[in-house]
Amino acid sequence: MAGLLERINDPKDLRALPRELLPQVASEIRQVIIDKVSKTGGHFGGPLGAVELVIALHYVFNTPEDQLVWDVGYQAYAHKILTGRRDRFGSLRQWGGISGFPHREESPYDLFTIGHGGTSISTALGLARARDHQGKGHKVVAIIGDGSLPEGMALEGLNHAGHLKSDFLVILNDNRMAIAPAVGALTACFNRIITDPLYNRVRKEVERTMCRVPRFGYRLLRAAKRLEESLKSLLVPGIIFEELGFRYFGPVDGHNLDQMIRTFRQMKNLPGPKLLHLITVKGKGYPPAEADQWKYHGVTPFDPATGEFIKKPSPETFTQRFGKTMIRAAQSDPKVMAITAAMPDGTGLVEYAKALPGQFYDVGMCEQHAVAFAAGLARGGFKPVAAIYSTFLQRAYDQVIHDVCIQNLPVVFAMDRAGLVGDDGITHHGVFDIAYLSALPRFVLMAPKDLEEFEAMLEFALAYPGPIGVRYPRGGVLRFHPEMPREAGLSLPVESAPIQLGKAEVLARGTDLAIIALGSMVVPALEARGLLEGKGVSATVVNARFAKPLDLELFAALAKEHRAVVTVEEGVIRGGFGASLLEQMEGLRNGLRARVLGIPDRFFEHGKREILLQQAGLTPEGMVEAALELLERSSVYAR
Repeated sequence: MAGLLERINDPKDLRALPRELLPQVASEIRQVIIDKVSKTGGHFGGPLGAVELVIALHYVFNTPEDQLVWDVGYQAYAHKILTGRRDRFGSLRQWGGISGFPHREESPYDLFTIGHGGTSISTALGLARARDHQGKGHKVVAIIGDGSLPEGMALEGLNHAGHLKSDFLVILNDNRMAIAPAVGALTACFNRIITDPLYNRVRKEVERTMCRVPRFGYRLLRAAKRLEESLKSLLVPGIIFEELGFRYFGPVDGHNLDQMIRTFRQMKNLPGPKLLHLITVKGKGYPPAEADQWKYHGVTPFDPATGEFIKKPSPETFTQRFGKTMIRAAQSDPKVMAITAAMPDGTGLVEYAKALPGQFYDVGMCEQHAVAFAAGLARGGFKPVAAIYSTFLQRAYDQVIHDVCIQNLPVVFAMDRAGLVGDDGITHHGVFDIAYLSALPRFVLMAPKDLEEFEAMLEFALAYPGPIGVRYPRGGVLRFHPEMPREAGLSLPVESAPIQLGKAEVLARGTDLAIIALGSMVVPALEARGLLEGKGVSATVVNARFAKPLDLELFAALAKEHRAVVTVEEGVIRGGFGASLLEQMEGLRNGLRARVLGIPDRFFEHGKREILLQQAGLTPEGMVEAALELLERSSVYAR
């Protein structure tokens, strides 16, 4: 049989197919996902589990007039394939290609650019109210995963939606997993449906009895409804949603296309807020992913025939070193506690959780709770380490201020994925933390140049008596010129100086220019120094170590000793490290030639980190160009 997917260029083509052909469409979509993601890498298990859901939605609803809002957008790979992006799917997450998440600039079928969890109910409710105000009649559907539902914003959206009574549908895609196995009381409540067959068995028996005795169908229907409600209160979360003002339906098999299509059609024109509970299998259709759902949540390139990952030699990452250091710290001090928000794997805490389960907390996709919970542990005399990606810590900014900084509590923030993260793109770049954390009184912020310094900073942070954070990039130490000896032309100390609060480290001395680099930009700055030497420019390179507090005494001396100063950071320029440094050195402004290098004032899309850094000018060559231009403008150096 010829492939059906080639004939589907938008959902109208899908809706023109007979329903009996849809399982073949699902099979072909799964094969496309397996074939392409095995080459590019990306999210994998979640998209496979949502294939039938996506097909049923586009088959029943008149998209894009009817509006779909996705939560944790990696559910939507099949959505991309069905909405005109099939031919570009091989460019997924690649520079210049399509995003790994819904992206409003890619397609009219993507209402929002989405990468964080817990947002879909609120945004969908806003769309529904906008429709109501305009007197329109299209449908609005929010699709949310079970791992996102306990997120505070999702619950706030449910509460408001039940109050407003607007007509819209929430679909709960329940696969008992978020990224790691889902945790929490709500998740346990959902799982009782799957593990206890009583509810579904009794429901089916009542339906069969009603069919046998049609004369009394109405009375039996009322009796069944009462029985169903009583069972819900005992066994399922339906009562929770119905008390919030939603009509609850389910659970429904999220891989049974006929059942889903029938259910969608029945629910489509019911008024008011509705919630449909679907049960899906993460990794559906690819046996290795079904067997190990955690492992195949997000993948690097692999052999689709065997499921074996294509392993390439790679240096140790900051994430890996974090996990090892935390195990040692917690083993030597029982007061050390690790906290993650549904990211034990991504933050490097999987082995820690196995080794020290009594000192580990996965709070689910709830960053606000994670930070406030850490504050409570700290107030109780413990040493909590909140391991949260930089982009996700943004979601808990108020708690950092209100519950940690105002209280002056010793909470350690381990901020992985600080800087440009690469393929995850616009919603995941961790480029704002220097600016938003440096503004907070009492907060100390560090950034290591390499893994050894990172380990020393973690030890320093655990001993510090107040709020403190360590930001570090995805992957390991980035070298743009591996062939260039890091010590070329430099007098590097054999061992770094011990970490002292607010003290920077001079790595190499020069006479013309001072390059003050923070964290991930220190090694590229050393490479820039080597390139500058070849152009007759002598540069001092400083490892800033602290974004706050700043080593103003050292930096003031450098400004007086050199003809120009360049600061470099993998964070936004506005409000960042360099801007703060210049602001606090205001007394030296007269005659000081300075240039701040960092992330310019725009959002960056997805692509390999090296490409994005090049776009931002944060390469050794970019530093050299900025330095030569600065020196030329100061009339102290002519190329």
